[in-house]
Amino acid sequence: MLLRYKDSPDPPPPDRVPPGSEDKVMHSSLRIGDSVVMASDGCCQGKPSFQGFSLSLTVPNEAEADRRFAALADGGQVQMPLMKTFFSPRFGMVADRFGVSWMVMVETGS
Repeated sequence: MLLRYKDSPDPPPPDRVPPGSEDKVMHSSLRIGDSVVMASDGCCQGKPSFQGFSLSLTVPNEAEADRRFAALADGGQVQMPLMKTFFSPRFGMVADRFGVSWMVMVETGS
């Protein structure tokens, strides 16, 4: 689901959202498996900066890790190539084209 400020049935007061923010995201949701991630960039100003955190993506097998890692690396920057580690048969770190850091790993049978 994606709702931009310009599409809201009840626009926010002008003092909450500065002019020129009509195309910013008021509400969004993304389903990942059984989870829903919600986000908004409506009150954010300036250039986005994704620092101090990484998102972790756990996949069921090495082929899926390769596929997802390649998609995230497209236009981004590999920080650690996918490789075998003591905690996963395949683990790697990448910053996507937006600068968001990701850790991709194959789940283990723990």
